[in-house]
Amino acid sequence: VSLSPLLAQGSPPSRQSIADSWLRLLDKANSSVQIAAFYFTLRGGKFADSSDSQGRLVFEQLKGLKSKGVKLQIAVNAPQTSSEDTAELAAAGAEVREVDLQAVTGGIVHTKLWVVDQKHFYLGSANMDWRSLSQVKEVGLSVEDCSCLAQDAARIFGLYWSIGGASKGSLPPYWPARLSALSSSQNPLRLKLNGVPAQVYLSSAPPQISARGRSDDLSTILSVIGDARSFIHISVMDYLPLSQYTEPLRFWPAIDSALRAAACTRGVQVRLLVSCWKHSPAAMFPFLQSLLVLGSPQLKCDINVKMFTVASTAEQMKIPFARVNHAKYMVTDRVVYIGTSNWSENYFTQTAGVGLVVNQTGSVVERGQETLQSQAEELFLRDWMSQYASRLSLDDMDVCPRGPH
Repeated sequence: VSLSPLLAQGSPPSRQSIADSWLRLLDKANSSVQIAAFYFTLRGGKFADSSDSQGRLVFEQLKGLKSKGVKLQIAVNAPQTSSEDTAELAAAGAEVREVDLQAVTGGIVHTKLWVVDQKHFYLGSANMDWRSLSQVKEVGLSVEDCSCLAQDAARIFGLYWSIGGASKGSLPPYWPARLSALSSSQNPLRLKLNGVPAQVYLSSAPPQISARGRSDDLSTILSVIGDARSFIHISVMDYLPLSQYTEPLRFWPAIDSALRAAACTRGVQVRLLVSCWKHSPAAMFPFLQSLLVLGSPQLKCDINVKMFTVASTAEQMKIPFARVNHAKYMVTDRVVYIGTSNWSENYFTQTAGVGLVVNQTGSVVERGQETLQSQAEELFLRDWMSQYASRLSLDDMDVCPRGPH
């Protein structure tokens, strides 16, 4: 599990920073690097002072791939707000395809995925952005020497690549077999992660651009919630049972209902850690408070919500879209799920995203080994108990004062 260095104090030494994970993957690259990204701004310009040094380092390594004989392919959301980085990488030999998903599904490419040599990959919340490496709290997973899973991730990349190469606004009548899923909730890959046996599969959203056999991301989240027996811990930037970006506004209770059912009918402990920053949707907080009502003596549902606020100096406050917990993962007593989507409707119905489920329940864990799930649980509890997390109260009207009201 890789973390952004922000608030990484107190995390076990085995946790790499995301910048280190990316640089390590680039070091290992012998033949190909494929990156699916929402956007590319690895260099910070006027806001950066020196805090974009890691982003610049990653950018320079990407730029130097061609000279090492490594093919770099980038599938990036279109239209790009800033194409400076991708243009410079293209000039240095990268193949860049802009993927206009808006024309196809009405959404965007929000995925953050790297595949290296079809052997290693990274998936997580961090965008290809210098802020993700120094100013935003992120969680991702870097997997090395695991070709069966990396090849599956490459098939998701291949899907974006083919949409980027097709005529604008068109999808093929069917996806070619070479892009079919190699893993699914029905047929997880059985392998060892850090020596511990695991069942693993990748999911993707939205359904319109899922190849044959691919588990749907929303169905995956719902099945992970449905499978939990004692606890569900969720860390996500936005949690909203509404359509966030489309008119008319729609109620979208899928995940919300599943969590209520888990806490109120199955006695599962549910903990939700959501972000409070100036871009938090104001509507999110009354919905979260409505979950807390379920803890009343008549129901006694074990459901708790905390808000995570990243501390900022006056200087840091000037950096746009920074200083936030941007993570998107869930850990239960059975599995860990790491994703790239915020939890509101459009991310699952129109926007491209990817998730990964790892089940190591019941596996023998030798001395000195740990499951991915225990790493994620430890990370969640560290954040939950930290000074940056504050309890949401039922009667507070202005719970996140920095939110737009």
